[in-house]
This record gives sequence, structure tokens and C-alpha cells, in this order.
Amino acid sequence: MERKFLDYFRIFTKGMAMGLADLVPGVSGGTIAFIAGIYEELISSINEIKFSLIRDFNHKGFKYVWYKINAPFLASLLFGICVSILLFSNFISWLLIEHPILIWSFFFGLILSSILYITKKIKKWNLLTVLLLIIGTLIAYKITQLETFNSTDSYLYIFISGVVAICAMILPGISGAFILVLMGSYSSIIQAINNKEILKIISFGFGGIVGLLTFSKFLKFLFKNFKNETLSVLTGFMIGALVKIWPWKKLVKFEVNQYKKELLYEKCVSPFSFEGNPKLIQALIFMLLGVLSIFIFSYISKKR
Repeated sequence: MERKFLDYFRIFTKGMAMGLADLVPGVSGGTIAFIAGIYEELISSINEIKFSLIRDFNHKGFKYVWYKINAPFLASLLFGICVSILLFSNFISWLLIEHPILIWSFFFGLILSSILYITKKIKKWNLLTVLLLIIGTLIAYKITQLETFNSTDSYLYIFISGVVAICAMILPGISGAFILVLMGSYSSIIQAINNKEILKIISFGFGGIVGLLTFSKFLKFLFKNFKNETLSVLTGFMIGALVKIWPWKKLVKFEVNQYKKELLYEKCVSPFSFEGNPKLIQALIFMLLGVLSIFIFSYISKKR
């Protein structure tokens, strides 16, 4: 199907939504891609990027290669992700510090409704799909309980962080930003983006490209041959990840270095036992907004 300029603008806005989600530790841009109805096209398009394109370019020309990899789609999406990250990285960092309960409440509602949405995509439930959902839930939960690693600002470590994080970013349920937090690289990457530290951004971006091209092949194979089972695992990932974005948390373990206090471990608590103002009414409103945003987003995507 041939797309028009307005179609690519819509893809660009979906990319912006993905970029915004990827900035929040605990939320995956892959979830937004799935809700927006572009997830499988994204995986298939990335999977077409391979070394054989050099041969195709020499024999069939640039235009053939450009459309073979679905470059207009990828370029529109990537441009939206990059614009969103550059525009909102400071704002999201500020919200997470100044209004954590409200922003976590919004994304908790968003992920909760995303789980319901993706669950409906599973065509056939049986013992295997239920078992895989439980396994996915346990894996994601265990990941959220890990302590933050000690990190380094070396370009090699930032490259490795990019490889690992991008694999999580394209998985619905597993947050690439949270993986960066676990690896101790989240602050470094956000700071590099805000301060325009080009070499660090390039190192992270190159790692992301390597991880993306490698992992997309595996994902395409799973969706082609085991779609129901794959969706079950991804749904489990999202259920397990809800622990990470629960709005009310208690700091359990941290360390203080010469720059700031670094979080090592936190646990979820009831809003009624939360130390401080739980902002319960505002939190519930923001949860509802998160729930409604997914249904509105999916409805608009279907109409288009």
C-alpha cells in the first residue's frame, strides 16, 4: 500500500510516543508500537537490513534498497523517536524528581490497559500459553528486583548498554530505560543527551544499532512461527513490570557518592503507608488518564 505524507506524519507521531515512553524507566516503547499497530512492520523492516543490501545496491540501485527496507517508514519513526527524546528528556527527568507519584500513576494506568489490549490479541489460550505468561511475569518481576550495578562512563560500557537496552526497548513490557538504570547508565545517557556529548551519544547509538539488527531477526522468527506463545510471554513481561512503575515506593537501599544519592533498591508500599503525601485522588485521576490514553490511541490507529 502506497503511503502519503499524512501517513508518514502519523508514523512520526507514533515514533514520538515511543520515544517519550522509552525515557521513563519501567515503560517500553515497544508497548506503544504494539498498541499503535506498527510493531510487526517495525520488526520486519529492521530485519531487512543486512549485508546483502550492498550487493542489491550495486545491481539494482538505491531506490530498490530504499523501499526494500521500508526506509520511509523507518525514517519517519526514528525521526519521531529522536525528536521526542531531544525535546522531552529534561522534562521527563524533572517530572520524575518533582512529581514522581503522578507520572508513575499515569504510566501504571497506561501499562495496565496495554496488558488488556495485548491479551485480546492472543487467539488461543491453552496450558502452554498460560504457563508462558506466568514465566514471563516471573522473569520481569525478578528483573525489577535486581539492584543497580556499578557502572563506568567508558565508551565501551556505554556501547554495551546500548546493545542490551535496545533489545529491551523493542520488547513490549521490558523497559530499555529501566535496563539502563540497572546497568547504572541511565543518568550518564540522559546527561549526555542533555549536554550534547556527541561521542557518548554515538557510542550508545552504535550499540543500539548492533543490538537492534541482531535481536530483530530472533523476534521476527518468533512472531512468524509462535505468535500466540510470543504474545503470552510479552504479556507476562508487562504484568511483571507493573511492580517497577507502582507509584508508591519506599527507598530501602542506596549509596551516596560525591555527586548524589544513587538508588540501589526500593519496594512497593500501600498508598496508606506511604511516607509523605500519597496524593491518592490525583494519582487515581492520572491512572485513569493513562488507561483512557491507550484506548483512544488504539482506536485512532484502527480508524487510520
